[in-house]
Amino acid sequence: MTSTHAVPPAHPATVPAPPEESVASLMRGIAVLRGLTDVGGAAGLSDLGRATGLARATVDRVAGTLAHMGYLRLDGSSAVLEPRLMELGNAYLGALRLPDLLGGHADGLADELDESVSLAVADGDGIRFIHQAIRRRTLSLSFRIGDLLPAERTAPGPLLATEWSAQDWTRWRERQALDPEDLGFPAIPPRSHGAVAEDFETRVERARVHAWAMDDQLIETGLVAVSVPVRAPDGRIACVASTVSHTSRHSADSLRDSLLPRLRTAVSAMERELADADAPPSETRSAPSGRAAWARESKQELGGEFIASLARGLTVITAFGEGRAELTLSEVAERTGLPRATVRRALITLEHLGHVTVHGRVFRLTPQVLALGFPPLSRTTLARIAHPHLTALTQRVQESTSLAVLMGDDVQCAVSVAAGRIMDADIGVGSRMPAYATSTGRVLLAGLPAEEYSSRLAHLRMGALTPRTVTRPAVLRAILDQVREEDYALVDGELEAGLRSIAVPVRDREGSLVAAINVTMHSSRRSAAECVEAVLPELRATAVRTELDLHLAGRFVRVPPL
Repeated sequence: MTSTHAVPPAHPATVPAPPEESVASLMRGIAVLRGLTDVGGAAGLSDLGRATGLARATVDRVAGTLAHMGYLRLDGSSAVLEPRLMELGNAYLGALRLPDLLGGHADGLADELDESVSLAVADGDGIRFIHQAIRRRTLSLSFRIGDLLPAERTAPGPLLATEWSAQDWTRWRERQALDPEDLGFPAIPPRSHGAVAEDFETRVERARVHAWAMDDQLIETGLVAVSVPVRAPDGRIACVASTVSHTSRHSADSLRDSLLPRLRTAVSAMERELADADAPPSETRSAPSGRAAWARESKQELGGEFIASLARGLTVITAFGEGRAELTLSEVAERTGLPRATVRRALITLEHLGHVTVHGRVFRLTPQVLALGFPPLSRTTLARIAHPHLTALTQRVQESTSLAVLMGDDVQCAVSVAAGRIMDADIGVGSRMPAYATSTGRVLLAGLPAEEYSSRLAHLRMGALTPRTVTRPAVLRAILDQVREEDYALVDGELEAGLRSIAVPVRDREGSLVAAINVTMHSSRRSAAECVEAVLPELRATAVRTELDLHLAGRFVRVPPL
């Protein structure tokens, strides 16, 4: 996500004037985040200014504030979205609960059918994905969680439109007139003809009668999908489950005949899950998040370059989540530690922008929150998450750093950041080294589950790479026991003479070991004791930062290492 792109213009639909009490800085910040989202997560600051209509100085201040919040990274004159931004989308998905309750059923169906399966909800006159179980093939779907598609070009659209109000239909017809090519939907190719829109109302009525709907290459040539509504206990559509394929595997008819019955069976299980689900415990009385104090401190530290009202407005979104689907103004203020007047103006602004709705005295997040960075970030990898943290570590310790994963009896380098010395560790991305003789390998071997650990070590082949290489299984086991106890590994001259490295683990949300990061250097630059005293604390701090981002990114999506 380091390349930059020009930002497309905003959706051509008419936007009503903001209320007098709206927060202009919050509107500007959201415009910048949406602009970055639409181009895949990275853009030049000048491009963002042209797309949003904001002055370059304003874009710089907005981007600087968002960078201080950890929501984006400034790379020269460009901005890149960061995984921490996913906490906004996580708040919506957590409050919705559907991914937690139904995601496992969707994943199981994808495994059973060997086809991609998705869950989508209504978002105005479009549909927005809340879960994706993608089958990885050369011809693979590129849809992501949070992507918005026009209802008329999808299989879920006709089903969701059976519950549209007159206002929804009016909005849809206005959009057809203003955006006949679907330029406001960057996740799909433009539409080149009007037949899709003209036929939509007929498809809606057919979906109402048959309780399923089909997409026969409406989005793109070769793509076919069949959808079934998942109904909540009150009978309304909670979401729509879809099975998606391409015409080299299924025609529309064969998709309907062979996969629709199995999709319906899975949907029945989903509906039972919803009927049996217990309400999550309320967390509205828990302690405030402390972000109000953080915003005040940041303002004092950075002065006019930090836009506190933008930071506070986005903090309001994070007040919601599991057990907090509906909150009153007072409850949002209690959760965030912000004054009621500040929360009120932020909620007015978010309602105007479509990110919250109000029902009596309570507020709810809408699917539009996912438009704030979630689609591009939902396809992130551990390597992308770790890279900026390793870059910062390399700058601090002035030594080369890397992240590796276990591949059989080897470790494979997923990220490598060189220190730029004349004599430097040359570890290329993709290179493999024997796990038993490397610091990352020992961390990863020591963290294996007990049954796999015993089996792996029993069959491990260990040859002498240098005179110092440990080759006796009993000695390696003793070393790995120590690594497990101390939670780090130091290897001195065993992979290559003169090469010293120290590594620590990286764990996912469940506490499982997924990778190891290390610092590598020539043995003349630091003694082993100096590595433990000076480098290890920096290495552990970097692991913590990487894990925080990984845990946020992995809340509702699977984060692969590469």
